[in-house]
Amino acid sequence: MAFLTINGRSVAYRLLGAEANPVVVLAHPLGMSQAVWDDILPMLLPRYRVLTWDLPGHGASQAWGEGPIAPADLAAEALALADHADAERFHFAGTSIGGVVGQQLIGEHAERLLSATLTNTGAVIGTQELWTTRAGRVRSEGLAAMAEEIVPRWFAPACFEAEPALKAGWCTQMGRGDDDSYAKLCEMLGGHAFTGRLSGSLSRHPDVKVQLLGGSEDLATLPATLEALAAELDDAPLEILDGVGHVPSVEVPGLFAEILLATLSVDLGEVGSKGGEVS
Repeated sequence: MAFLTINGRSVAYRLLGAEANPVVVLAHPLGMSQAVWDDILPMLLPRYRVLTWDLPGHGASQAWGEGPIAPADLAAEALALADHADAERFHFAGTSIGGVVGQQLIGEHAERLLSATLTNTGAVIGTQELWTTRAGRVRSEGLAAMAEEIVPRWFAPACFEAEPALKAGWCTQMGRGDDDSYAKLCEMLGGHAFTGRLSGSLSRHPDVKVQLLGGSEDLATLPATLEALAAELDDAPLEILDGVGHVPSVEVPGLFAEILLATLSVDLGEVGSKGGEVS
């Protein structure tokens, strides 16, 4: 793990793989960390340079500090890290709030993208009331106290049955996060929507390949939420994974990596991390 100062904050990141390979930037869900990508790294690294990072107050990244957080702030972190990796253009994949970062990139910075894989996310996620209530509870009760309630919503029941320690592990991870940063990200999700903001983005950048993924057992972003996002993105392709919850990179890493790798194979030839062609 390494650290980069972005706008006065220390941001924890990993940059793995050969410098000559195309860069893939991965953005994790709310309450988790860049560890959600660990099981797919062996499948990506033979062909790609992989950049992951921890959101504000998550994992080893510094807490946010004063003021609210906007999707543009998180996209700016992704772009700063991509610049640090000398990636003029890059592939992007994000889950949940990570998918919100991807929507911001599509809407405002599509010229930097080669592809965008958005999973278990939406142009609108939940309601403002839901997120305001959760932010207030996190500030008063703390993430450690709320983790037992939130973490089970991330995974399909069969996932817990197959791996009983999964819940305790992610509850521990979530409980170590910064309460105020998490609350501000909740408020961001409640106060920002991409409805009506994405239409036409892909027609202006037809070389950017987009794939949407959801889970049939996802309680946080239902298949209908992904269908609405697909419509916002000019009917982008959508696949709903049967029996999967909110975090496919953890629940079905092999299948997720297979779908992601297919999306990363852009039609016009792979573009290297410094903008050159790769055979």
